Amino acid sequence: MSASITNVHFLLRRIHSLLGLLPVGGFLCFHLWENSQARFGPAYYNHYVVEKIQGMNYVTLLEIFVIALPILYHAIYGVVIWWYGKANVLSYGYARNWMWWVQRVSGFGIFAFLVFHVGWTRIWAIWNPVIKENMFAHMQRIFADPVSLVAYGLGMTLAVVHLANGLWTMGITWGVTTGPQAQRISRLVTVAVGAALLFFGFHGMYGFFQDVPTPNPMTALVGR
Repeated sequence: MSASITNVHFLLRRIHSLLGLLPVGGFLCFHLWENSQARFGPAYYNHYVVEKIQGMNYVTLLEIFVIALPILYHAIYGVVIWWYGKANVLSYGYARNWMWWVQRVSGFGIFAFLVFHVGWTRIWAIWNPVIKENMFAHMQRIFADPVSLVAYGLGMTLAVVHLANGLWTMGITWGVTTGPQAQRISRLVTVAVGAALLFFGFHGMYGFFQDVPTPNPMTALVGR
């Protein structure tokens, strides 16, 4: 590999790493906190979480340029890293080797989950405005299906693991945690961050299991 290609790869990988932290990682934290507000019930969630945020100025532009495009770049260049990288977990079963493999595999799983999640919430809500009016009920209907419930829980878990492990490797890549002790401390911190995010995530899912009516959005749309 020539020096110029190496330099370009170095720059693109640093951009990939930074975008994984902000805005992608930051958005994941914010989104998990958002969903944790479901514990306050449908009226609170639909008004203060969905309506207020969707009513922000330029929210569509923010979703495209601050969330969607950074995620797309992070995903595409993640495939490039996977394509040219070698884990060798069977020959060299070191922890860092395994975590490299986990990072790549979780990335593919997250991308599949995002297609499912965005399609069932954001895109379908554009086509069917009744869903947007009662997103709480829509989430309840999704979680009523065991396959969708498991897919959501698994996808969320993969996203958190990907972020927590990415934070750990980012410290090494950027020369912040170079020594063994620093890396051990960093591992404990990132595991704690991941555990906290998983708590928020599953706590948010639990909030949607409150016993409230769940009208069928398709029926409501046809009735208009």
